[in-house]
Amino acid sequence: MPRPTAAQLAYGSATVIVSTIAMLLLSQTSTGLGVAVISAAALALGLLVALTVPAPKRRGRHAARTGSGAATASATGAATGARVSGRRAESAEHPVHH
Repeated sequence: MPRPTAAQLAYGSATVIVSTIAMLLLSQTSTGLGVAVISAAALALGLLVALTVPAPKRRGRHAARTGSGAATASATGAATGARVSGRRAESAEHPVHH
């Protein structure tokens, strides 16, 4: 299973916090069982939201291999290959230190 992205963690956490507070205020429960049920429901809702946030699309070599875009990607790569390899050679000759 891939690691969750920052957006998935943020949306899931925000959903848990906001939904827990809203349900506790709306239900006005004071029993331990009621708080436990609301907390479990908020966690389930947060997990659902975190899993439904769309993951970013992968770029690079792996993305070009899948689907019908492989032929287009290889043709585009052949046209721009000379420019890219020239940039790589320049960056290898002159390393940048931050």
